[in-house]
Amino acid sequence: MPQVVFEILSPSHRFGESVRKFRFYDEHGVEEFYVYDPDYGGLEGWRRSNTGLEAIEEMCGYESPRLKVKFEPGEGMDNLKILGPDGTPFATYVELYEARETERMRADTERKRADAADQRADAADQRAERLAAKLRELGMETE
Repeated sequence: MPQVVFEILSPSHRFGESVRKFRFYDEHGVEEFYVYDPDYGGLEGWRRSNTGLEAIEEMCGYESPRLKVKFEPGEGMDNLKILGPDGTPFATYVELYEARETERMRADTERKRADAADQRADAADQRAERLAAKLRELGMETE
């Protein structure tokens, strides 16, 4: 059984389904249960006590005992920030995608530079070979 559960509500969300899930997780000993509504930016949480899952009164600045992350829900859509144990915000999907694309482009540029350097070195080697052959042809020894 998971120790921490996150549920992200979708447009097809049904209240009865949430109640059923909450009861299931409560009965099966989940330590922390969080529900995020991306349409409104709302975050609710429950933490296990001796009597079961109990609501967390204030989510803003709340730190998960199990995960050691801190929540900073904001107003409106897509404003939930989750801070890691070191205080650094988790990257969003867009930030991760942009970082990956930047790294891909950097690696691509580096590969092209390396290929160009290899081509220049090959061309220099070919010129040196031709020059050495010409000198041999003229009877001049090369080392």
